Amino acid sequence: MSPNDIKKGTVIRYEGDLWIVMDFQRVSPGKGSSFVRTRMKNLKSGKMVENNFKSAENLDFEDVQYKKMQYLFTDGNLYTFMDNQSYEQVALSASDIGDDVKYLKEGIEVTILTYNDLPLTVQLPKKIQYTVKNTEPAVKGDTASGNVTKEAFMDNGLMVKVPIFVGEGDVIVVNTEDGAYSERVAG
Repeated sequence: MSPNDIKKGTVIRYEGDLWIVMDFQRVSPGKGSSFVRTRMKNLKSGKMVENNFKSAENLDFEDVQYKKMQYLFTDGNLYTFMDNQSYEQVALSASDIGDDVKYLKEGIEVTILTYNDLPLTVQLPKKIQYTVKNTEPAVKGDTASGNVTKEAFMDNGLMVKVPIFVGEGDVIVVNTEDGAYSERVAG
């Protein structure tokens, strides 16, 4: 298959080992052929590498299964998820989950990627709702300069830049692809 088909969570057989794509970026330079820049994790050793694949290359993609599961809790080392149909539980480490660990909050439904029944990583929903637990109140006159933001801390500890009209107790939507404020749902 083509490197252009790579997405987050793709499992590739590369140099004799299985690798999972943790992050990727398609690059089309002005001169030369386009390529896909990847950050991959070796499923056997856990080693992280960055690699560029030319668009013309051929890659071996492995079949992965996707299971809807609910995030339950963390004990500080492992993050536990449960299948709501079978009540089967799986645990993943922070390194398995990668940067997405900061978006986890109890009760959200995620997709667990498995290969030969081995849980590999988590795919988050594109948008997740959080409750603002702590933020500075808006100060009169702040809006004069236009699009002003402030730091707000969510119910799971995540920090998000929000518009100044967002207050403590408000429910907001955060885009998990870039960590940006999306909208206020209630407040």
